Amino acid sequence: MGQVRWIIFALVGLFASAGSGRAAAAPQKAVFTFGGLNERSGVLFVARDAGIFRKHGLDATVVNVRNAQVGMSALAAGETQFHVGSATGTSIGAMAGGLDLAFIAGLINKLDGTFVVHPSIRAPADLKGKKIGVQSIGGGVWMFSMLAFEHWGLNPERDHIQFRLIGDQSVMAQALTQNIIDGAYLGYTFGAQLERQGYRVLADLATLGIPYQGLGVMARRPLVDRSPELAERALRALVESIAYINNPANKQSVMRSLAKDLRLARVEDAESGYEQMKNLYDKRIYPNLDGLKNVVRLLAAGSEPLRRLKVENIVDDRIVRKLEKEGAF
Repeated sequence: MGQVRWIIFALVGLFASAGSGRAAAAPQKAVFTFGGLNERSGVLFVARDAGIFRKHGLDATVVNVRNAQVGMSALAAGETQFHVGSATGTSIGAMAGGLDLAFIAGLINKLDGTFVVHPSIRAPADLKGKKIGVQSIGGGVWMFSMLAFEHWGLNPERDHIQFRLIGDQSVMAQALTQNIIDGAYLGYTFGAQLERQGYRVLADLATLGIPYQGLGVMARRPLVDRSPELAERALRALVESIAYINNPANKQSVMRSLAKDLRLARVEDAESGYEQMKNLYDKRIYPNLDGLKNVVRLLAAGSEPLRRLKVENIVDDRIVRKLEKEGAF
């Protein structure tokens, strides 16, 4: 809960700093949390750094949280407005458990990224008995890995695949080079760095054709009911951020944002991530029902609440429908 307290303190400071005389004209404050420290979250970095949030009337704070559980806790406490992340055991489990949360948009609607392994591993079958790094059990990296294993006919329990809780992707990349783990899901930026060092990219997961809610925008339904203009401003800004990323004239600006937030040594190290970003985001930002059903199916075996969960009940696309009707995308 340490990160939730930090968010609360930050919010107190933000609201205290707003002058009462300017309150009517001030941008709406919004906190976006995200857990995936990779190029997939770049849409947030760019919207912040390029002034796109501000253009759409938002005073946005973008906060990297340790995992989705922290993001869900902050949303449940009402201290943040949006969590931008994947459909995971944590987020879907929270919804099945009664948190009035919904996917209000889908920014990446497929499995993507790289599965990087030690050079001695040449095929998926070689992962049997190996140590695989994840950020948390039930989180996005775990879910990506599980869907890839299912595609390859692997079962972690049967095949003695051991999950090791390592940390964010920069830490997992380092753990792989130090032989602490044998493989891990990594975004394209870190995957390309390790490939240059001789590690093997076992698969580009985007080529596997696995439906998935890879990056979605989550918010509590009461927020959308009470402040639909806030959700609308957020989604308009993200749509424009996607267009900004896809404009070749903005390449250096996007790479600078990516390098800064991923803590890369050089801006040039962000180029592989930038090239992938141009193909990651969907233009029609509807939540992916098939991708959500895929996740629920995978998780439901051990959970009665998840078996009862209807995917249609965890999607709220009214703002997206409005934007499409107006021609925003």
